[in-house]
Amino acid sequence: MRLMNYTGKWALITGASAGIGATFARSYAARGANVILVARREDRLKALAEELEKAHGVKARIITADLAEPSAPQTIFETLEADGIPVDILINNAGFGMPGSYTENDWPTHRAFLELMVVSYAQMTRLFLPGMKDRNFGRIIQVASLAGLVPGAAGHTLYAPSKAFLISFAQSIAAECDGTGVHSSALCPGFTYSEFHDANNTRSIVSQLPKYMFMEAEPVVEGAIEAVEKGQAVYVPGAWNKFVAWLSRTLPRSVSEGMVKNQSSRFRKKNV
Repeated sequence: MRLMNYTGKWALITGASAGIGATFARSYAARGANVILVARREDRLKALAEELEKAHGVKARIITADLAEPSAPQTIFETLEADGIPVDILINNAGFGMPGSYTENDWPTHRAFLELMVVSYAQMTRLFLPGMKDRNFGRIIQVASLAGLVPGAAGHTLYAPSKAFLISFAQSIAAECDGTGVHSSALCPGFTYSEFHDANNTRSIVSQLPKYMFMEAEPVVEGAIEAVEKGQAVYVPGAWNKFVAWLSRTLPRSVSEGMVKNQSSRFRKKNV
């Protein structure tokens, strides 16, 4: 793809300590953007910030925060406002999986999940979007999932619904921002090599899946950056994932639901 130049722009990436988030940080820094790295693990953020400053000569700011805490988005916004740092690019990526059936997890756990995976994405967008509109430039990527485009399945009960929300949300923001210089996109990856499956204790399960179902993080991120530049509101990376998304749109709903039900037992942990 054409290497965009974002010199002087600031990119804020949540969940930046590993996986897709760290890859976004490296990709934008390679394009000249200064980066704001947000995650809970300060040691990882410091190491990544030092790497990016040394490799690309950009500025790297770290903010340790848990976006499952309701006050976190406002605190991040106020911190950057006080320092005079404008956010030109927002990558909402922080997240985690919650294995098990709906009743196996208590409500405080579900509430924290929704706070992180739905509310923080919406609030971060609301906080930083006005400034982007004022400057006539903005790029917003909501890291959703292929799971948001197919019928829900047993286990990980709130994951697919939260991702479906992000897809529709990104489309609505794209429509509202048409002609403003702000582009909004939902990234919908399938299985991606990262620490995500280690964090939710499903590594042994997904390791049994065919290799063609997986992608490396770098092509996922590179495609997403190109897609948001083009104004593509929903981006599904990879031939396999595109095929699955197409099948879900094309087949009768009952058939899609049956296929998801049959396949989900291979990679979704229903019992903790």
